[in-house]
Amino acid sequence: MKKLFLFLLLSVFSANFCLGVSKPLNVLILYADDWRFDTLGCAGNPVVKTPNLDQLAGEGFRFTRSCVTTSICGVSRASMFTGQWMSRHGNQAMKEFKTPWAETYPGLLRANGYFVGHIGKWHNGIFPEENFDFGRSYYGKHWLKQPDGTPIHVTKKNENDALDFLQQRPNDKPFCLTLAFIAAHAEDDNPKQFLPQPKSMALYKDVTIPVPKTATDEAYRKLPPFIANEKNEGRVRWRWRFDTPEKYQEMMKNYYRLATEVDATCGRLIAELKKQGLLDSTLIIFVGDNGYFHGEHGLADKWYPHQESIRVPLIVRDPRLDPSKRGGTNDDFTLNVDLAPTILAATGIKAPATMQGRDVAPLYLSADKPAWRDEFFYEHAPIGNVERIPASEALVRKDWKYFYWPDFKLEQLFHVEADPFEENDLAKDPEQASRLAEMRARFAELKAAAK
Repeated sequence: MKKLFLFLLLSVFSANFCLGVSKPLNVLILYADDWRFDTLGCAGNPVVKTPNLDQLAGEGFRFTRSCVTTSICGVSRASMFTGQWMSRHGNQAMKEFKTPWAETYPGLLRANGYFVGHIGKWHNGIFPEENFDFGRSYYGKHWLKQPDGTPIHVTKKNENDALDFLQQRPNDKPFCLTLAFIAAHAEDDNPKQFLPQPKSMALYKDVTIPVPKTATDEAYRKLPPFIANEKNEGRVRWRWRFDTPEKYQEMMKNYYRLATEVDATCGRLIAELKKQGLLDSTLIIFVGDNGYFHGEHGLADKWYPHQESIRVPLIVRDPRLDPSKRGGTNDDFTLNVDLAPTILAATGIKAPATMQGRDVAPLYLSADKPAWRDEFFYEHAPIGNVERIPASEALVRKDWKYFYWPDFKLEQLFHVEADPFEENDLAKDPEQASRLAEMRARFAELKAAAK
């Protein structure tokens, strides 16, 4: 058994040596919840303060058009672990995915000699603690009770647990830690929704949060009637958070406070890696599980194929990155299904044929840009009934987007390049008939390929 472990570890070492890394890369995934692509100072957000993530982007590489293939917590997480679309891994409602654990990136890394941990939100059925060397999973509340009865904020617990992992890990193994933050997800059953730490309350106190252009009743009424419906969950949660100007300011400031707290924890973990001399042998990935409506279209939360819902941040700090490329950006479509194959390739482990994503590292490591996707298939199953959260699908391109609402057999077509807020449906425009037909056919091809 010892010989097998040494062989596996040597295999990983050899693969990374060929890539110019002197020892096996460690992996740290900083996985934020309900954190859309522009909730970063380095992404141009004029309000939110994220100095540590901004610095990470400055030392690494940022993908400005990263998206999810399904915009909801559990399914997106299953896609990250498996490298597969929902159609293949089968998780439609935050239950167990059907992909064998041996074909996930944590399973493969552990089988290849890595010390593997998971902290925080799981959201894929019962947490499989036996599959990890270090596992602490919890979710649901922003304030938790410690064993002695004292309260602790969930982000602080995330931080403490992650530091425990980094400080207690064995020194003779490479490691992989997935830190799945609960923030900035709302505490759904609490009327306050977003509950930051007291020390954060001075942040943004004297700031007025800009209201989105489409946070209007007019924009809401442009949605299909089964979305522009007071029973729709996006509208229900809009009433929880955004139905008055005063509530909008309070909710968004607390959301941003939670984000800044996550940023501070990311900074402390990066400092710990540096203290241990591990920063330049660790692949660090900051990513979100889905986007988030901040009142756009008169909605809250996620689920649907609109830009605000499907776009997420993605920052990669890779020790293999040439110093001349640090701080660079890329505008190609990268997806949550790409994370598993990217992690495996960086650690010298062959991705199983069942993974559908691609290693994104050639987009920042290769001298010549590789051929890359310019479109992708989006899918989301219904939750509850069609009045609450109907199914939605899409063919997403940079310039055009085709929506399909299968419960209602409704098509929509948006010229995203000219209509970035997706307000003007052109599906019935005779001048777009040929484009609609082409996108409908391509949509069917990509949908079939996702299975």
